[in-house]
Amino acid sequence: MRNGVVGAATAMFLVGTLAGVSGLIQDYPMYGGQAVRYLAAAVIWLVVIRVLGLRFVRLTRRETLLLVALTLLGLVFFNMCVIESARAAGPGLVGTVLGTVPLALALLSGRPAPRLLAGAVVVVAGATLATGLGSGNLPGLLWSLGALVGEVSFSMLAIPLLPKLGAIRLSAYSTMLAVPLLATIGLVKEGTAMLRPPTPAQAIGFVYLAVVVTVLAFFLWYTALPKLGPGHAGLFAGLIPVGAITTGLALGIATPTVFDLLGASLVIAGILVGLTTTRKREPVHVL
Repeated sequence: MRNGVVGAATAMFLVGTLAGVSGLIQDYPMYGGQAVRYLAAAVIWLVVIRVLGLRFVRLTRRETLLLVALTLLGLVFFNMCVIESARAAGPGLVGTVLGTVPLALALLSGRPAPRLLAGAVVVVAGATLATGLGSGNLPGLLWSLGALVGEVSFSMLAIPLLPKLGAIRLSAYSTMLAVPLLATIGLVKEGTAMLRPPTPAQAIGFVYLAVVVTVLAFFLWYTALPKLGPGHAGLFAGLIPVGAITTGLALGIATPTVFDLLGASLVIAGILVGLTTTRKREPVHVL
């Protein structure tokens, strides 16, 4: 379980760093920027697959539908909901709603052990406290709930695909498929202004988002998910605001408050409580 714990914790912490780094690209068109991010990540995955000599895996019709659904909900729809919720009500509301991911994954994992459920509740409380109870409006709330559906789909729809594709292929296929979908949304929402040459700071931001938040975090998460199961792995989603707090402090753009530190402590405590449960099924081995 140790490898899964380290991978899941690192993946969610890295996802949390997105908040601080996103400031570098905030003046770039939103949807065009997401298309650029995933395009850069797709190129990296193509190189990785070629270097490792991995062959293309043909999927059944059901598996293809699962992959398309994962990409649409877990990547494209998720990013769209986060962007639109932040525009409608600010980042606090969507951050608070996404703080319920551990509880949602615990409930969807079957019959969660009481200690796992208790740990998930503590993690949710800590993530909510660290993020800040967002205030907003109905559109912001609806977009935030959509983001929650996308984040849960990113894990649950991956589980039946991982035994056949493995973490590398699943990350690569979904990333590549997301590029034309995001580009299409960008054209509709932003027109031809969706793409323009990035400034040096924006280029650094895109490289970080593509390499660290997309390629590395995706790989670590999809490697850890079958080892821990969605219920236990979901506990680590509470580390997202912890990563955001740490990044803000490291970049000198935000100083953590007492509530931030208390929330981070609750997240860690909840994870430790949840991980003391015994899993009832064997890990799913992937290539």
